[in-house]
Amino acid sequence: MRVKERNLRRPNSHVREFEAVFAKQRAPTFTFNHHPNNTMRITRDNLLHAAKSLCTDFASKKDPDALMTHFSTTHQCVAYEHGLPILAPFLGRYFVGRDGVRDYFKTIASTLSFDRMEFSEYIVDAEVQKVSVKGRARFTWLSSEQSWDEIFTYVLDFDDDCKVTDYHVWADTGAAYLASKGQLSTG
Repeated sequence: MRVKERNLRRPNSHVREFEAVFAKQRAPTFTFNHHPNNTMRITRDNLLHAAKSLCTDFASKKDPDALMTHFSTTHQCVAYEHGLPILAPFLGRYFVGRDGVRDYFKTIASTLSFDRMEFSEYIVDAEVQKVSVKGRARFTWLSSEQSWDEIFTYVLDFDDDCKVTDYHVWADTGAAYLASKGQLSTG
């Protein structure tokens, strides 16, 4: 029994050769960039800048086409605002592809207006290419003209060009629903 234990601890020569070859190899680098010479390394600063640029443009009430410049052209994009679809036309449904994301922003613009939008508390994870950010604004449901103050969260996923692929929103869906029905208490 003692001999077998020693043999288990000492790898065979072919195992040692494999380990030596494997140790010399580097993991392959994959890139999905549409520019063959693009060697941009995703850093925390790159992601933070990209997220802040999108948030600034949204807060500045840029039109949907301008907002789309922040979204990937190499990956399928998705916008999703969490909530029940019966509460608002932009909630609980996936807006898929660049046209879908554009439709999401058009739906928001045709349903809501906002003032004093600001963003803070950016959390950046460069390893998974994701940014989370807290926002706040005063929203108004256009058809009822009822307004409410809201704090919301975005989670943004990015491709290798620092363009958004996944845009997730968590917000006060109850206030939006009540405002849509003209039942939002202002007291």
